[in-house]
Amino acid sequence: MREFKNTMSKTAERNLIVGLDIGTSKVKAVVGELLSDDQISIVGVGTHNAQGMDKGGVNDLNLVVKSVQRAVSEMELMADCQVSSVFMSISGRHVKCQNESGMVPINNQEVTQEDVDNVIHAARSVPIASERRLLHVLPQEFTIDVQEGIKNPVGMSGVRMEAEAHIITCADDMAKNLVKCIERCDLSSDQLIFSALASSYAVLTDDERELGVCVVDIGGGTMDIVIYTDGAIRHTAVIPVAGNQITSDIAKIFRTPISNAEEIKVNYACALKDMVSMEENIEVPSVGGRPARAMSRHTLAEVIEPRYQELFELVQKEIRASGFEEQIAAGLVLTGGTAKMEGAVEFAEEIFQMPVRVGKPINMRGLSEYTDDSSFATVVGLLHYGKMQADNKKTSKQKSGESFFQRVQSWFKGEF
Repeated sequence: MREFKNTMSKTAERNLIVGLDIGTSKVKAVVGELLSDDQISIVGVGTHNAQGMDKGGVNDLNLVVKSVQRAVSEMELMADCQVSSVFMSISGRHVKCQNESGMVPINNQEVTQEDVDNVIHAARSVPIASERRLLHVLPQEFTIDVQEGIKNPVGMSGVRMEAEAHIITCADDMAKNLVKCIERCDLSSDQLIFSALASSYAVLTDDERELGVCVVDIGGGTMDIVIYTDGAIRHTAVIPVAGNQITSDIAKIFRTPISNAEEIKVNYACALKDMVSMEENIEVPSVGGRPARAMSRHTLAEVIEPRYQELFELVQKEIRASGFEEQIAAGLVLTGGTAKMEGAVEFAEEIFQMPVRVGKPINMRGLSEYTDDSSFATVVGLLHYGKMQADNKKTSKQKSGESFFQRVQSWFKGEF
């Protein structure tokens, strides 16, 4: 049990949102304060090496609990606060998506907010297996009679209305295990959010969403994908292979411990061998107390390049299967720790034949220098998500003056 600090009253006075990203390699906790001008100021950050996680799922509950406790304690110490609830990311091959539609008659020949709620409810009323949990219902567009592609139907005239929605579900047991971990840390879960969706909130611009863009969050255990076109999410997916494969290759081929292999990957690795000089050498620790050896950095890149090619080709296959390859004119945005490697962007542009950039969190205040990194995209995105929920609670008290866009925020949570 964590001790309660004297700063409890101080926490209550501050409008705080907490994001917790329990990844395969790292646990990241970030607390942000909602400012009066509608911005988020980062006031505390905590990170710790993740233990007990594999490809987005829990495989040792006690180890995960310890990792979370350390990350959260570090964050609380920095922010001088005590937190009680968090917005938490979820990933893994069990996360699935589907596009559904719903239709309702328009009651008074003019669309009201109630009609919009009803048609979204109709779209999300597809049968979901008992072992699945509904994570998100994300509206795409509306059709009134023969007019298609409507973003905001309220006030428009017609006889019947149809809505398209993107639905994301996950395995209920996997979600329960994650929630159990944070409950053992004396925390509660505000909501579970698909990690690539959270990342997209932190790194994308409105122009990219409209033009069409694919966010690829490359972590340690999974690659999470989300595709936007015309401002709405069209496809999401999880590929259960990622950066840990590269670490494993380095460890096996160069016979060095996993921890040293990870260090070598982070400090010296390059995804394209042509970018590395043949003369540059690095020191590789050996196992079993044997002396360290010198190795060419070019040789290291020769090992890594085929693995990156495999990862990018898996992403390309998923994008092609989605049917949206021709519609992502803004290209790819890479996030996650594995996206930071030297040569990754250049290699991706070579394979995908489209613009590629590394996505870092944007529009943040406060201690943003701590999170100005692609590996923090998911956890900072959780703060943006939490802000939308806070805005929604605020506006739900003023139903009479509620706008369509404020109402959209409740759909993200699937509550009407």
